[in-house]
Amino acid sequence: MEINLVSDTVTRPSHEMLQQMFRAKVGDDVYKQDPTVIELEETVANLFGMEEALFFPSGTMANQTAIKLHTQPGEELICDKWAHVYNYEGGGAAFNSGASCKLVDGNRGMMTAAQVTEAINPPDFYHSPLSSLVCIENTTNKGGGACYELQTLHDIKEVCNQNNLKYHLDGARLWNALVAKKQHPTQFGQLFDTISVCLSKGLGAPVGSVLLGSHGTIKRALRVRKMLGGGMRQAGYLAAAGLYALQNNVGRLEEDHRRAKELAAILQQQPYVDTVEPVETNILIFSLKPQYNEAAFVEKLKQKSIFISSLGKGKLRIVTHLDYKEVMHQYVLEAFSKMV
Repeated sequence: MEINLVSDTVTRPSHEMLQQMFRAKVGDDVYKQDPTVIELEETVANLFGMEEALFFPSGTMANQTAIKLHTQPGEELICDKWAHVYNYEGGGAAFNSGASCKLVDGNRGMMTAAQVTEAINPPDFYHSPLSSLVCIENTTNKGGGACYELQTLHDIKEVCNQNNLKYHLDGARLWNALVAKKQHPTQFGQLFDTISVCLSKGLGAPVGSVLLGSHGTIKRALRVRKMLGGGMRQAGYLAAAGLYALQNNVGRLEEDHRRAKELAAILQQQPYVDTVEPVETNILIFSLKPQYNEAAFVEKLKQKSIFISSLGKGKLRIVTHLDYKEVMHQYVLEAFSKMV
């Protein structure tokens, strides 16, 4: 029994999801003739109370499209120093949009309105890049699945309005935040110019993200997606998996959150653990005491068929997901408690 806790991207479609994929009605989505893709896009747009949505093969492409829509070459986006758009998208902001990133030293990947205000370059000071976009990540990946408070997001929105900045949400794990904070998607749809949400992480679909925005924004996004090579043909088979995930796998995210918190609790009791960061959702980050070797610890877990990831600088990460079953969970809890 292999227990992969490296990421929630490792899930495989369930039998029921595969059946829905097999039954999908499909067409050519490049011509906007795939009925299942259209259904998915309309479903997600309605869920967030936003005008339109566009299906993408990846969250990175959806985020990069949003950055392209909201910036011009030589301009700047503001994000936390741990943001996915800066750290894990291959320098795409520079490559695709010619935009630079102003990094904010936030808390667990989250910025405050005051920090965003301080990061904005004066628009008439032509020696520095023109600040044009604020990117939020919720939940934060490198911040250990932390969730923004809605009031903080409203405060940052006000800063954006006052300074003529666009506002994008990288909501790859927004579903986890919605469940953990008991929030509704429309609360986010009312705030942001664009939102990207992922279907292939906590929701368990094999592929796909959706970008949301106004009619005009998504019309422009369609052209950018084409230029980035994101047009897919009979994509309805993938969209069907996304629809199944939305219908069946959102509420159960609570199980992932519970298990992550139980893992945190057991790790806090172990003599080899130095720190365990607060757990709100399905990501757990912890570090070992200095006398323990990180690589050896990870290898010892591998010998027990437990796989986790290293973030570097002494940080280790565990991510729970729908393929991590209760019997596996009990095995991992016992393994941690017996580690020497």
